[in-house]
Amino acid sequence: MPPLIDSTLPHKPVHFSSTTITELMIPSYANFGGKIHGGILLSLMDKVAYVCAAKHAGNYCVTASIDTVNFLQPVEVGELVSLMASVNYVGKTSLVVGIRVISENVKANVVKHTNTSYFTMVAKDENNQPVEVPALLLETHEQVRRFEEARRRKLEKQMHQAQAKSIKAGFDLEYCRKNLDGERCVISLKD
Repeated sequence: MPPLIDSTLPHKPVHFSSTTITELMIPSYANFGGKIHGGILLSLMDKVAYVCAAKHAGNYCVTASIDTVNFLQPVEVGELVSLMASVNYVGKTSLVVGIRVISENVKANVVKHTNTSYFTMVAKDENNQPVEVPALLLETHEQVRRFEEARRRKLEKQMHQAQAKSIKAGFDLEYCRKNLDGERCVISLKD
């Protein structure tokens, strides 16, 4: 167990808030195909992201966005799912929590990586207003790499949002008709 630190410091190390949640996958979590619902896993990821972010921030935190969730392998009933979360990046009021999810078949002694995702959380005060979070103390090469990758993903996301806004603002029906020729759609406007 990592040593306790003074939580009033202007920065906190990654290990201070690192969190792991492990849960047994039960039949009521399964879909009609017998696999665990993706929504169950997303709910568990949101839970571990909250705990990790709140520990670092020392405040209530809310989910602002989730970056790419790719389900790499199915999770079966009876497997243990472990969600390992750590703060990878902090802004002024936001934190990026990296989550690695693994499932373990304890009978067969098989462990598989099911997905990795990044949750952006925002710290809130008692009045539900964003509040500044402590800086992140980076103590390993891996932590520096993760911080830099999160910073780059943030910049990419900002550029993508600006592009999406310009695409939406530039709607032209005739342009769309030409571009959609050959796609699997039929335009039949009623207005």
